[in-house]
Amino acid sequence: MLDVCLPGTGGVVPREDRWLACCWLEYKGKAILIDCGEGTQIALKKSGCKLSHLSILLITHFHADHIAGLPGLLLTLGNSGRKTPLIIIGPKGLEKVVQSLTVIAPILPYVVKIHELEEDKEEEWNMDELTISHLSLSHGVPCYGYGITVKRKPVFNPQKACELGVPKTAFKMLHEGLTVRLEDGRTIEPETVIDEKRDPIRVCYFTDTKMVKTMKDFAYGADLLISEGMYGEENKLDEMLKKGHMLFSHSAQLAKDAVVKRLWITHYSPALTKPERYIENAREIFSDTTLGYDGIRVTL
Repeated sequence: MLDVCLPGTGGVVPREDRWLACCWLEYKGKAILIDCGEGTQIALKKSGCKLSHLSILLITHFHADHIAGLPGLLLTLGNSGRKTPLIIIGPKGLEKVVQSLTVIAPILPYVVKIHELEEDKEEEWNMDELTISHLSLSHGVPCYGYGITVKRKPVFNPQKACELGVPKTAFKMLHEGLTVRLEDGRTIEPETVIDEKRDPIRVCYFTDTKMVKTMKDFAYGADLLISEGMYGEENKLDEMLKKGHMLFSHSAQLAKDAVVKRLWITHYSPALTKPERYIENAREIFSDTTLGYDGIRVTL
């Protein structure tokens, strides 16, 4: 099961009722955090996210509302007794940005490992059965969207295994896709004790971007698409195109075109105090649209 939470859903600056946009994904006790604007460690605590579980931090881009909270987050981790390394992944130039921000947090009781993404290079990161992929977006500065995929094991049928004389001690090996050789010399292939294969679970996260054609294929069939909506009003279209952002309707159209199962909208302008007034601008296009709010959570 993959737990997904939005501890914050705001853009530009935090509000009294809305922390800056970030996303927490947790699988088997290990967590990934996307972005860390000002006060993110407080937003995480309020949403019940356990910082001790954080393994990887993904940065979409280097605007303040997405990374300025890094020193506070790193210090909070250190003060919580962290000893294990933290991996930070983001656009080219990440190492320099992290070094600059951590001037005020020069001593940490754990190692910070930096990995810079290359715009035209496809690569994936693996954490157990979980895979992280990225997509270049359009925001005036290098900016990435992220896809988190959990490969699910097929449905194992213990009755079939017993009928073939497979000892229970070998069940796990077959379930993991490994061939088992029995004492009588027979070889049991995993396919013989499997009922059905299961599709992976996939979550895609896009924020601070204009619509990019490649977003559709990247998010295609996702169980959950989390996508920005700086404004809900259609009369903000020209302004958003100039600034490299999307409206509610843009994210809804993307969700529809990509045939995703559900859409959460996030990264609201601080001037958008009542996003619920414009929800129909999205639902008219994609009915399974939910307005994200600080602390929204789902288990996939």
